[in-house]
Amino acid sequence: MIQRRVLSWWPDLLLLAAFGALTVALIDGHLLGLDERVAAWSLAHQPAVPYWTARALNYLGQGGQVLTPVALILTGLLVRRTHSLRAALPGIAAYVVTFLTIGPMKIFFDRAAPRYTGPDKVEMFNAVASGKLSMSYPSGHLGNSLVWYAVFAILAAALLGRALTGWEFFAIRVLPVAIVFVTTVYTGFHWLTDSIAGLLLGLLLARLLDRIPWDRIPLPAPRGWNGPAFSASR
Repeated sequence: MIQRRVLSWWPDLLLLAAFGALTVALIDGHLLGLDERVAAWSLAHQPAVPYWTARALNYLGQGGQVLTPVALILTGLLVRRTHSLRAALPGIAAYVVTFLTIGPMKIFFDRAAPRYTGPDKVEMFNAVASGKLSMSYPSGHLGNSLVWYAVFAILAAALLGRALTGWEFFAIRVLPVAIVFVTTVYTGFHWLTDSIAGLLLGLLLARLLDRIPWDRIPLPAPRGWNGPAFSASR
């Protein structure tokens, strides 16, 4: 049996408050100079080898190329192991929570990325920015990474039939996110505060997924395919 941790709600409230405070500060024009200085340094220090290494490592946060295929593979393995469609619930939930939060926020705040060449690119609600480079806040790379690597950890623990060790937790849920954070800022795909906002929001959503009792959710699946997938010992 995999023991579920009982999570306190206080960190979630602090994450939400920190995300709100950061957003308000940026709207009021604070921290923009910091973003510009970090972006200017990053864009001015990009020799070929470090830059392309960072570009390659940044794919750890790419949804279509990396995160979704890995999630499908792990989900398929767990469905095969447990003969339960419940194995698909974490991945479905990840799509829902990111679609309802990160995507709409990026459109609403309408902030250009550091590589955008138009005016007022560091400001929020940039009416002249357009295209993908106008959806920089919060960072989808960071938010999606935290959510999907949390899903990977949930699925991996179910496949192993035990809780992850400290090293396994670090390798799956911490190290990839840290790499995405650094490379996203260094390559100029996002401002520093974009990535911090994505980190706060993504951690909040990841903790939400950690709370869900997947095996107790009513599932209208065919008989034999709605059994436990996460809590039964195998």
